[in-house]
Amino acid sequence: MVNDSEQQWKSVLITVSQRKAKFANLKPYCTFAKENDYIEVTEWSNGEGYDVTISNAGETKHLSLTIGEFEALTVLINYRGE
Repeated sequence: MVNDSEQQWKSVLITVSQRKAKFANLKPYCTFAKENDYIEVTEWSNGEGYDVTISNAGETKHLSLTIGEFEALTVLINYRGE
């Protein structure tokens, strides 16, 4: 006899994908970075955003952004005013 929870697992679709990721040491970019500090940007499997991980001074930060949020952030950071 199969119970309801076992039946649910049988109907779950599992997708396996490879995600694009880029990695860099932070030392060349950040005055406060230590030798092993890094940043990694990974594109979502569906291509609609990014996961960003920053390890700096013993603290790890995570940020998830959609493509639109990333583009808006880039525009604001690069804005030079009038």
